[in-house]
Amino acid sequence: MNGPTALNEVSPARATTHFNRPARLLHWGMALAIFTMLFIGIGMVASLSLRPILVSLHRPLGIAILLLVNVRLFNRLWRRPPSLPADLPSAQILAAKASHWLLYVLMFAMPLIGWSMVSASGFPVVMFGGFALPPIAPHDATVYAVLRAAHTWLALLLFVTVLMHLAAALFHAWVRRDGVFAGMARGPRVGGQSARGGMDESGEPPPPM
Repeated sequence: MNGPTALNEVSPARATTHFNRPARLLHWGMALAIFTMLFIGIGMVASLSLRPILVSLHRPLGIAILLLVNVRLFNRLWRRPPSLPADLPSAQILAAKASHWLLYVLMFAMPLIGWSMVSASGFPVVMFGGFALPPIAPHDATVYAVLRAAHTWLALLLFVTVLMHLAAALFHAWVRRDGVFAGMARGPRVGGQSARGGMDESGEPPPPM
């Protein structure tokens, strides 16, 4: 059958312990962009003198994240990510999956709400080079107030979720050492041995010496 592997199935030939290169590049690139956005947002609130410069960076970076998350979601659906370790407690598996999808929702919602908020304020979303995006919300003070509050609270939720994600990554890297962090940190080592269960990159145990 042509096309991507079904979401609930994976053929042995495509089983892997590592994310593919596009997923890794998108993950680390977007992680840097999101951390930058969070600190820019803090700076916009803390410094009135720097606010115009920070706003001019905040808006294009938000739209870039919105575009990249679409590419990242497509890649995730097309190329199934590695399975979590079989010995991971079910509660941790549920938390990992829930936090990942929450991150996707927030990465979509935050730029769209920000774009709508600026549209409701009556100002254009100006990108680099003076290009302005079309409004996606009516010019309305009440709509603006609601969207501004939503943007603020979701930014706090994103910050907490990112911290939890980082803590989980360090837990897998330093405590469990089960290969989950390595699966996103680097590509597979051809002919090497995976950190998960002593299996090689094909998912089979290494041959006896």
